[in-house]
Amino acid sequence: MATTNHELLYYIPAGQYGKEGVLALLEQHPEIKFVSLVGIDLAGNDTDEKIPMSAFFDDYESFFEGRAVQTDGSSVVLTNIATLNNARVDMWGDPSVNWFVDYNYENIDPATGLPTGTLRIPAFLMHNYRYVDSRSILKRCCDYVKTELLNLIKEHGLPGMPHVKSDDVVDIIFTSATELEFWVKTPARTVTKKELSVSQKLQEQYWQRTHGTVRTALEQAVERLDKYGMVAEMGHKEVGGVKAKLDEFGHEAVVLEQLEIDWKFCNNPLQTADNELQARIIVREVFRENGLDVTFNAKPIIGVAGSGEHTHFGVMAKLKSGKLVNLFSPEDMRKEACSSLGIGAIMGLLKHYEAINPFISSTTDALNRLKPGFEAPVCIVTSFGTDPSEPNRNRTILCGLIRDIDNPMATRFELRSPNPYTNTYTALSLIFVSAFDGMKYAITCGKTQAQLLAEISKEVGESADYLDTNRAYRTEKDVFDDFTQEERNQMFGVAPATVWENVQGYYNNPELVETLSQGDAFAKDLMESFIASILKRWELVLANRLIPNNLDAVRNMVAIHTDSRNSVDDKRFAEVNDLRFYLAKDSDDRKSLFTRLTEALNAGEYDLASKLQIEMNDKMEELEAKYANYAKNIF
Repeated sequence: MATTNHELLYYIPAGQYGKEGVLALLEQHPEIKFVSLVGIDLAGNDTDEKIPMSAFFDDYESFFEGRAVQTDGSSVVLTNIATLNNARVDMWGDPSVNWFVDYNYENIDPATGLPTGTLRIPAFLMHNYRYVDSRSILKRCCDYVKTELLNLIKEHGLPGMPHVKSDDVVDIIFTSATELEFWVKTPARTVTKKELSVSQKLQEQYWQRTHGTVRTALEQAVERLDKYGMVAEMGHKEVGGVKAKLDEFGHEAVVLEQLEIDWKFCNNPLQTADNELQARIIVREVFRENGLDVTFNAKPIIGVAGSGEHTHFGVMAKLKSGKLVNLFSPEDMRKEACSSLGIGAIMGLLKHYEAINPFISSTTDALNRLKPGFEAPVCIVTSFGTDPSEPNRNRTILCGLIRDIDNPMATRFELRSPNPYTNTYTALSLIFVSAFDGMKYAITCGKTQAQLLAEISKEVGESADYLDTNRAYRTEKDVFDDFTQEERNQMFGVAPATVWENVQGYYNNPELVETLSQGDAFAKDLMESFIASILKRWELVLANRLIPNNLDAVRNMVAIHTDSRNSVDDKRFAEVNDLRFYLAKDSDDRKSLFTRLTEALNAGEYDLASKLQIEMNDKMEELEAKYANYAKNIF
């Protein structure tokens, strides 16, 4: 008789089994027929092979010595690193993290009656005798920061933390977590943008009950995350979506909803990023099993809520006694919001954020989400709350302090700009390196906690020892409603509108890049490989997806011929047609905007292409509004 899915092995915990234990465990699970080394390129893509399990049994060590699997590095995103004439990349399994078993529920093993499994072992990618992948970057960055921070604490102590003796600190622990938002829908069915926008404005969706297949899939996803050791904390509705529509038989005909799932913090950033990747796989598969499509795009529908992946981070010290102390928490949680090191950490992140931003928001889709009015950040600014005894949370800033006055271990920062397709490995790398630079300043500058708080609370034009004179970095106000766009730009800098504008924050700040590449943990050539890859993607997506999609939209905005047309209709459609021709129609004396943009991209004139992309976006928005105004008057 076939066994049940309760007997499946979902993951192998890190450090609990040696070679013999792992092989003995796998012998008990013959349904796990394949093994895969999972390397992560600079875009965050994961490799996936199907190697027969017999090869793993025959030569176990080779999977952890770079001898079992090689890949074509020129076919993944290692731009200018692994080239066509030097493409070999060796894959090294990582025994320090959990290994997940990925089951194919559509391929049942006849011998056991169980779904066929693939053991996914996270791996590093080696090219020319050095590791070049996203996982190795994160590992190096954490190792570097740990070593340097321990040395600083030993030499200078912990300013503002009299309750912690620096001589007792023996280790540094990095805490991190991500929150996964996503949209689900029935395939090949649509809902109008207006329906979605109205539902969002009426606040009809957030934390509402889920129903039908969405409820079933959400519950199953949370349960399955638990089986993989992620300890899911909750799944719930997000702000986007509409009520499901039923057909005449009572079946759900149209589903379009936004959801979020959260799981437990990790004390190993590599495990955090590995978990997030596995969680996406689980969510997509569970909802597909229930007949629903999932998208992790940051802004799948322009004009309604996008999907973020808020990323939390903290730093703890381990003492000789084994006790953990949160380095971001002050001695008295009711008198101070944050420790000196916590203030330094957020100062470091904000100071370097313009150079970091291309690694967080790497695509046009990501930048489309970061617009006023959708609870997504647009300014480089933080918040601590107005009263340490009453923790609050400002949802309009880039990165804010999260705290519980009764639980010092919970103090952390939440970066709100990442999205589900942000490369969590490289994002956490730069978060911790930049935070360390600010912590180093806090440790060595000789300033008190109050003086550090005053520096991060400075006004525009007020000089500072660490931060930029011409910027403000903290506000407790509503960034969207309490400041005009001009005021935001003056205080916090101008937000990039395109990928090209975004990478200027990297190109124009070489001193910040030098700091981010300190210790060669995230080597500068790997940073530049990342930047080159996102520019290549920007150009290809713009030329081959966005412009053609907009062209299709323009072609579909045709005149609606009815007997009830009048001069108002004719005038309105004439305005529509003028815009259609400006966008998409070449003539003897004028090239269309689409043509000029395409030519600028082909010529490598990226300054011009970026400006034309912004104009295209504005004109398309104007066109959609004019056509909607025209169409609503036609009976």
